[in-house]
Amino acid sequence: MQAAAQKALGSDIRLLGDLLGYAIRRLAGEDAYQLVEEVRGAAKELRANPSLDEARRLRDRLGQLDLSALRGLIRAFSVFFDLINLAEQQARVRALRTRGGGGSESAEAAIRLIRDRGTAVGELADHLARAIVVPVFTAHPSEARRRTVLEKLAALAGHLDRLELGPPSVAGQADTLRAVAEEVESYWLTDTVRAARPTVLDEVKQVLGLVETRLLDVVPRVYRRVEAALNRVYPGADRPVPAFLRFGSWIGGDRDGHPNVTHSVTADAVRLGQETILRHYLTRVDELGRRLSHSDRFAAVGPELRESVAADRLLLKVAAETRDHEPYRAKCLLIAEKLRRTLDYVRTHAPDWAAEFAPPAGVYLGRDGLLADLRVIESDLRRSGATAAADGAVKDFVRLVDVFGVHLLTLDLRQHSGRHEQAVAEVFRAAGVCANYLDLSADERFDALAAELAGTRPLIPARLAYSADACEVIQTFRTMVAVLEQQSPDALGTYIISSTTTPAHLLEVLLLAREAGLYRPADGVSRIDIVPLFEALEPLQTAKAILAKLFALPVYRRQLDLRGRLQEVMIGYSDSNKESGFLQSAWALYRAQEDLTELGRAEGIAVQFFHGRGGAVGRGGGPANRAILAQPPGTVDGRLRVTEQGEMIADRYGHSAIAERHLEQVVNAVLRTSFPDDASRPEPAWVEALDGLATAARRHYREFVYDDPEFLPYFEQATCVGEIAELKIGSRPARRSATRSIEQLRAIPWVFSWMQSRHTLPGWFGLGSAVREFLAARPAGLAMLREMYRRWPFWTTLIDNAQMILAKADLVIARLYADLVDDSALAARVYGRIEAEYRATADAVCSITEQATLLERTPILKTSIERRNPYVDPLSFIQLVLLKRLRAGDGPREELVTAVLESINGVASGLKNTG
Repeated sequence: MQAAAQKALGSDIRLLGDLLGYAIRRLAGEDAYQLVEEVRGAAKELRANPSLDEARRLRDRLGQLDLSALRGLIRAFSVFFDLINLAEQQARVRALRTRGGGGSESAEAAIRLIRDRGTAVGELADHLARAIVVPVFTAHPSEARRRTVLEKLAALAGHLDRLELGPPSVAGQADTLRAVAEEVESYWLTDTVRAARPTVLDEVKQVLGLVETRLLDVVPRVYRRVEAALNRVYPGADRPVPAFLRFGSWIGGDRDGHPNVTHSVTADAVRLGQETILRHYLTRVDELGRRLSHSDRFAAVGPELRESVAADRLLLKVAAETRDHEPYRAKCLLIAEKLRRTLDYVRTHAPDWAAEFAPPAGVYLGRDGLLADLRVIESDLRRSGATAAADGAVKDFVRLVDVFGVHLLTLDLRQHSGRHEQAVAEVFRAAGVCANYLDLSADERFDALAAELAGTRPLIPARLAYSADACEVIQTFRTMVAVLEQQSPDALGTYIISSTTTPAHLLEVLLLAREAGLYRPADGVSRIDIVPLFEALEPLQTAKAILAKLFALPVYRRQLDLRGRLQEVMIGYSDSNKESGFLQSAWALYRAQEDLTELGRAEGIAVQFFHGRGGAVGRGGGPANRAILAQPPGTVDGRLRVTEQGEMIADRYGHSAIAERHLEQVVNAVLRTSFPDDASRPEPAWVEALDGLATAARRHYREFVYDDPEFLPYFEQATCVGEIAELKIGSRPARRSATRSIEQLRAIPWVFSWMQSRHTLPGWFGLGSAVREFLAARPAGLAMLREMYRRWPFWTTLIDNAQMILAKADLVIARLYADLVDDSALAARVYGRIEAEYRATADAVCSITEQATLLERTPILKTSIERRNPYVDPLSFIQLVLLKRLRAGDGPREELVTAVLESINGVASGLKNTG
């Protein structure tokens, strides 16, 4: 089976590669094609016989080419990478079809495991009723490809599906092959680098397009699979599965360090989501009406449906139709009219916090009205015995509305704690509460806020007279109220505070929410979940104390009561990694979750975690299901939110079959970790060992990255971090301020640049030295680390992620990037430190996993990396040449910048998991 799969994958790669070769020969010329082959051959030889001298010779050979030839090579290798990725995606789809989507990572496998652990169906049903799993799409800029490129790759994927599954006739196959050739040719002639940085709303539209074309078909299928699995494993249970799987977005709501995300942009992002889902529903209800041609001459239509049709006609002032004997179709036409009115309303209404509001007749302001209309149809079909119709398109439509409402994606809002501090300081000063709020200690701020929240006097007037920044903060909360009341009550509600370091940071947001009307304790109303984001090591270690102080405050306790006694906490993988290194970051996040879960249980508060993961291992990346299974036992309990970022969105959701499988894997992992067995719990000695390993790893990391004065100049010159800032892959700035420091650099360009330069440092540095120290102090330490790897999912996942990212590094090419550093002696010293740590870490990983080489037991991943290397290596060599020319001013700057950015795109496609 494995051999057949590899053969099919090889066939797809040859087909796409040959078509690309024909296109290059025809459109760029034979010389261009032969140059590609020459460089590829040299790279393959270098892989077979690694040599720094030979690598430098290949780089210098490429350095003799003119800019046009270099850009032709970049285009050839970059396009080929995307085609390899596409072929591998098709192989994943083929494997899913072969095994029917079952296996150990299916929903059914998880439910069987839970049953075998003694869980009754009622207990599992109760668990699902309170469960919530929310992938949250973000625009964090590690997706380097244009939307046009993604669309072309999606079209090619469709053609490959047709080659495999379409008509077997010779003519049909020939037509599909011609379509593939046309798409490859078109891709070769398409710009791969954006000419302009996308706006926030461009990013909104991109993710909405993916959700519309993939998830709206996939999600009902996922629920059907889960429901069928539940009823197979527990025969006779006949239990419906509630809508525990939902979807969110940060795009248009994440304003932390992003000056272009304003309150009006947030309202526009909600509107675009509503327009997208309402258009889809109109198409779906039209199709449903065509299907439900049931006549009352043959179907026993009940009074509830007839009364519903009559009431709608009266409400909408619609006359009865001549074909009134088709009541289900009549109801669908009335639903369509309501959807049209809702769409018109959404397009024209501008939410206004100060305005009196009355919803227009026949407009769906939330999911409830539309659900009620559809359930009238569904229940009447069941009552009359037409269960096939009720269980078909009607049920899927109900499921969609239950999951996506009339808003599509629930939008989170995020802002930096410093912006709230400044706004509250201005409000307090103007209201005479406190003249110098920012000069108060953390405890004094907490007391001042608690006193104000305990009272009822308003602090902020309707007309604002503060600084522009403070006004924007206040307008954001007012916009939330207006959107919830006038657009959709389900469109938003979570407010995240980045850089949360004190309890006062949450009280500041609660006060601003009260002033806007989001929090009205006297009326028993709160429409906002206030979520601290703990990122750096100290906040992660003090998170329990921060929340304990809040839980003891009656006014905050009242807020939690109004939100179902639930406290969501976001934990950040990116900045904690940049600050403390790979191992300490992962361990601090693990311990923080344990601490906060323990606090919540003691206080009677459910603590729900929101995991801010990226695509790269240095930002918490790796296989999603394994990451979930690696969480501390008892901390998930059926409730999980997790970011889907950058290039991982297209990778996980770009093909319907893969999206379906990914979501089922997530459901599998959440279910399994919510019903853990004792075997997954770490031994006390393992926890003690990780405490020591993490501390040692952080010390080695900090000594190098933060304390060594030679590190920063090496990083800035031996990577393309400066040039990445010019890559128009996202609307967000690369740095939080203009300051040149590691602290102010965002985590994404930090990780992205190390991946580009083939060091991959954020995914492993410090681990090797820590393990070496541990083993030196413990003669039996290696046996313990191996036992931990076999039995503890956290340690297994951490080590496997490290070996994956170590395997993607290339120290020969990394040494060529070190050649870009002006001071060659400095470059040699810093690179030598990196190389030594790399060797120590690779040795440690191989020893712990009992392998002779990295990825020895994961041949598919190893083969994938090896298949790419002869193509990604030339791009790295070309990037080196271009960076040297650009920094020396040797050539037209604009063209050189574009060429560098094209090379960055290509390397990102080749390596994957880049940001």
